[in-house]
Amino acid sequence: MTGKGGTGKTTVAASLALALAAEGRRVLLVEVEERQGIAQLFETEALPYEERRIASASGGGEVNALAIDAELAMLDYLEMFYKLGRAGRALRKLGAIDFATTVAPGIRDVLLTGKVCEAVRRKDKAGWPVYDAVVLDAPPTGRITRFLNVNDEVAGLARMGPIHNQAQAVMRVLKSPQTAIHLVTLLEEMPVQETMDGVAELRAAGLPVGAVIVNMVRPVLLGDADLARAAEDSGAVAAGKRRTAVAKALSQAGLGGARRGGVAERLVDPLLAQAHEHAQRVVLEREQRAAIAGLGLPVRELELLGDGVDLGGLYRLADSLRKQAVPGGTQAAGGDAAQGPYDGEDLYEAAYPDGAGPDTADEAAEAPEAPEAPEAPEAAQEGAAGPAADGDL
Repeated sequence: MTGKGGTGKTTVAASLALALAAEGRRVLLVEVEERQGIAQLFETEALPYEERRIASASGGGEVNALAIDAELAMLDYLEMFYKLGRAGRALRKLGAIDFATTVAPGIRDVLLTGKVCEAVRRKDKAGWPVYDAVVLDAPPTGRITRFLNVNDEVAGLARMGPIHNQAQAVMRVLKSPQTAIHLVTLLEEMPVQETMDGVAELRAAGLPVGAVIVNMVRPVLLGDADLARAAEDSGAVAAGKRRTAVAKALSQAGLGGARRGGVAERLVDPLLAQAHEHAQRVVLEREQRAAIAGLGLPVRELELLGDGVDLGGLYRLADSLRKQAVPGGTQAAGGDAAQGPYDGEDLYEAAYPDGAGPDTADEAAEAPEAPEAPEAPEAAQEGAAGPAADGDL
């Protein structure tokens, strides 16, 4: 999951993880920017460098989270390939690892993406993928192609050996049908332009582009005819008639008389100004929707949550993604999605029947494990990236 800064890509990544975890699936949510954004969203303490259960989903599913630290990933790498052990930890104390990952950022990206791909490929004792899906909260679109295209990044550093082999293994996963790179945007000019540029770069690099997720979509409050009237720059006579009509409507609604200086009359100009601003915004947003549609990618939309995003809000957004991703249930962008089995509140209550999710990572870790299904879920049979049906995220 990538997107311009400020578009809410971490929120969308967390919501997607919850949506994919429904019906008993296990999902890993990973962050690589060392911001602890996942911990803040799920209202838990800072995540350590280990996989930890942070949320439940309907049907017994669960979301685990991992915050990857580049230096610790380097220590893992040194232990795995060179058996350095204490020597590797000594290098960290001397600052050598931080120096290496700073001077050669391509190596840092190989370590970060390599840790994610290891989770994708990991199997349990029965040979099934440990995770049905792995969701990566990746760097912003301005850096996403360079971050994921690790083969090019390390080509000048290592043409053979473990680093080279690791980069090739990472690219095999990233360019496989298991992977989809989703882009988060807003209906604003700069985020949409950056999304279009990011899609072009990803396609040029041969990386698999998934869907465009339009976040924080605000409702349209007026019909097309009213929008047209509110947006037009008309003469004084027409404007005067609108003022009179609005004042009369306010008066009839019980907001005082429509006489000059009355309460209703004083509300007219602010209301007309807001209507004009709203109409202009809708016109601009429709232009940005058209630009996004020109990319030829699936489009999903998530509503703006006026009270901000808390844990309940994440479940509400996750439910919206679930409904929009069902094959045959998705409608055109901006239309009403087909109704699923849960609404936002029901999805949260299904995961936490007692009405309270885990407040800390320790509580989450102590939550009872979901009962093991007698047969591996369909998503696991298709690969660690989850269901691959047409239209699914």
